Amino acid sequence: MLKKINAYFLFAGIDYKKGISNVKNLKWFYKDKKKLTEQLLNNDEFPFGNLNPVLNDKFDAGGITFGHYFHQDLLIAQRIYQNSPLKHIDIASRIDGFVAHIAAFREIEVFDIRPIVSTITNITFTQIDITKPDFTLLDYADSISCLHAIEHFGLGRYNDPIDAWGHINGLNNIYKALKPGGKLYLSTPIGKQRIEFNAQRVFNMSYLIRLFKDRYCIDSFSYVDDRGDLHREADLNEEKISSNYGCFYGCGIFELTKL
Repeated sequence: MLKKINAYFLFAGIDYKKGISNVKNLKWFYKDKKKLTEQLLNNDEFPFGNLNPVLNDKFDAGGITFGHYFHQDLLIAQRIYQNSPLKHIDIASRIDGFVAHIAAFREIEVFDIRPIVSTITNITFTQIDITKPDFTLLDYADSISCLHAIEHFGLGRYNDPIDAWGHINGLNNIYKALKPGGKLYLSTPIGKQRIEFNAQRVFNMSYLIRLFKDRYCIDSFSYVDDRGDLHREADLNEEKISSNYGCFYGCGIFELTKL
């Protein structure tokens, strides 16, 4: 019940949990301010400006080292570095995460339905709808990544056309664009199969493996579980596949070779 109430508040732009936390944290905030004021007494080098309370960082960890994006971005960037393809393109992955990782050491071309107006070293951008039936880039690259993206295709979240089979059309065009023997790095949510409109789809593992059949060899499979922990090089056996590796909303990470 509390989760539903919180969801309604968040939809209205109100994070009541953060609000309660902020109120509690004002006690130490003003205590710290008083201490700093006393230390700066008779010193005018750094006068106080407007107050800008940041009340939720004091007891946090030094950074986020868990979750879908952290693990997939780092893992796949490492694999691309090791494999050193001739031409790598990315389909709609996160620019300020994975794409930036790749651009740190090589050129990368990005396809996305959304515009990108910045000029960034090592990143070439092409605005394109990867789900369109008239897609014509055949055997375009020997390496393609598509991380945490296919689950959105066709749901309209990013101003893309509503298409119940958007993920199928997108995967078909990615297959066309990849050279035979080329690598596809793909990640997507795994768990009980469903659409959480308009945020995303969640795929069960059996369904994904059927999509790859006769098209790709699965070189490796890793996954991020519901706690946000990475399991590298997981064994693909029927029992684990049928249980979606115990995930309700996990992240499956595939390295595939086009047959």
